[in-house]
Amino acid sequence: MKNFSKSLEQKVMPVATKISQNRYLVSIRDGIIATMPLTMLGSFFVLFAQLPITAYQNWVKPYVTTIMLPYRATVGLMAVYAAFCIGYYLAKQYKIDALSSGLIAMVAFMMTTIPVIANDAANPKLSLGMVLPMTYLGGSGMFTAMVVAILSVEIVNFCVKKNITIKMPDAVPKSVSRSFTAIIPAAVVIILVWIVTGILKFNISEFLMTIFKPIINIGLNSYLGIIIPTLLITILWCMGIHGYAIIGHILEPFWLILWQQNVDAVAAGHAATNIGATGFYNFAWIGGAGGTLALCVIAAFCCKSAYLKEVGRLALLPGIFNINEPIIFGAPIVLNPILAIPFIVGPFITTTVTYFAMYFNLLNKTSVNAPFTVPFPLMGYMTTLGDVRAIFWMLLNFVIYLIVYYPFTKMYDKQLLKKEQAEAK
Repeated sequence: MKNFSKSLEQKVMPVATKISQNRYLVSIRDGIIATMPLTMLGSFFVLFAQLPITAYQNWVKPYVTTIMLPYRATVGLMAVYAAFCIGYYLAKQYKIDALSSGLIAMVAFMMTTIPVIANDAANPKLSLGMVLPMTYLGGSGMFTAMVVAILSVEIVNFCVKKNITIKMPDAVPKSVSRSFTAIIPAAVVIILVWIVTGILKFNISEFLMTIFKPIINIGLNSYLGIIIPTLLITILWCMGIHGYAIIGHILEPFWLILWQQNVDAVAAGHAATNIGATGFYNFAWIGGAGGTLALCVIAAFCCKSAYLKEVGRLALLPGIFNINEPIIFGAPIVLNPILAIPFIVGPFITTTVTYFAMYFNLLNKTSVNAPFTVPFPLMGYMTTLGDVRAIFWMLLNFVIYLIVYYPFTKMYDKQLLKKEQAEAK
């Protein structure tokens, strides 16, 4: 087993590390994470507007449009903010002006949406002038935001490195100098996008969504599309590699698109339909990847080994808030074949039962994006728009984890106890 673990570490670790440190993936990851406070806050206004209590809905119905305004300005424009943030972080990696690069990326993305002339629905004769349709400014435009932001910054970086910029004298303040430096790269980017979108009338967002639609709606919204990432993330963690940093951050844009479709459906008064949306995996692992909160409880209160008991107690509080690095590296689970089994098997079971619970409408699909540190079962209640069944389902999954972890933890506890007793003698 040691030779197998060593072989995996030598062959898989360098590849996984290289992927996780790829400048584009890192920029996309950091850019999307930067937008999370806005999307989390905005999604809560959907909860306020659509709380599933009949008396409350009747009372709030006249004010729904006003209540939903923060949602439209945050989640509805999520891709706009992502384009800026992705461009910003990629520019930082290239060590060029991040602020102007982010702005250029955001403007280029917004230019991919063709303005239309709109009329007031209440008064068709009243023209609202040129407006930007919001269809691809939210989650549906996330792919376009990523592609356009990366290409924009690549053009800016090329111009800067090749000195295709306007240079100002040293006496000019740096803020002014940076503005003039960005003029030529910005012009190149804007003209290129204008040619593609304005002259050729090519809808980039529509093209990309057509390509990725089978992956989103069939691949990641199916049982296999949900269970495979679960297994990959837990297996990578068992080898000491941050599984979510690789698998999760690659798939996060897809999950966000499915999630926004759910939010839009709820905002329109319909039920959410996508299972594989952001928030689903809060049910799959309770206490962090691998559902390690159960391990913390068993180690702290059911084990005799002084080491395992102490690790369990120290990791219990972070585990309640879904921070599980202390138990993963403390127990450890990494390269530990005994604890690796429940770490992989537990999420496989909870992911499966939760998927079919949502598939057969025994549980609402997720439509609210809550902070990952919210403890269970409150997390489930919040993300499913106040579905009381989510509380009981998360408790059921926690019991499943307790059952799966218990025999393996006790087996490991006996090994550690024998070692401690031998050392004491």
